[in-house]
Amino acid sequence: MADEKIRRILLKISGEFLMGNLDFGLDVKTVDRIAGEVKRVHEKGCEICVVIGGGNIFRGVSAAAYGMHRAAADNIGMLATVMNSIAFQNSLEKIGVSSRVMSAITMPNVCEPYIRRKALRHLEKKRIVICAAGSGNPYFTTDTAAVLRALETGCDVLMKATKVAGVYDSDPLTNPDAVLFKKLSYKDVLDKNIKVMDQTAIILAHENNLPIFVFSLKEEGNFEKILEGNGICSVISGEAR
Repeated sequence: MADEKIRRILLKISGEFLMGNLDFGLDVKTVDRIAGEVKRVHEKGCEICVVIGGGNIFRGVSAAAYGMHRAAADNIGMLATVMNSIAFQNSLEKIGVSSRVMSAITMPNVCEPYIRRKALRHLEKKRIVICAAGSGNPYFTTDTAAVLRALETGCDVLMKATKVAGVYDSDPLTNPDAVLFKKLSYKDVLDKNIKVMDQTAIILAHENNLPIFVFSLKEEGNFEKILEGNGICSVISGEAR
């Protein structure tokens, strides 16, 4: 591993990414591929927490916009993240990687409750910890939950996996001339209202000096390459350089 300072990682995966080429739900081949990427990094000695969104199944904000109470919509969205987490655990364990799903909403017949000290113990035992159900509270996104869990478990960095290579000055899916920012400060993101994560997540990361790497999981091996120092990503930290 090129950067020996990065020993514990929080990997945030959007639920939409798990759809693969589908319009809705889970593409098992995509989930299996991501599990393989995580296994390779894990085998290099990194301890890994994972937070997965639920947008491939249900988006609370969208449902609230159509008239559902935001709290009810967010609760459904949190349950969607549990389904994705169980699917991801299944893919990991098919390839021999020990993992635990820990949910902020207690459901003992399905997974463990999230308890910080127990999560740390799993990491010490070289298990991958999959943190489900967000923070357990409505009105907070899984991005904010990812920052929270990264801080609680002492992660060195939060790595946000997206469909594009990082943070751009415009939408690269519609503008072929969009410019990739290699480095940004938290202030840049907040002042320019860059929609990479919600502002609550960025502020929490800023206050606790948690670096955020934004990268694409579409390119096979990019997760590993970034940690070796030769992958493509955007880094959000205290100062842009």
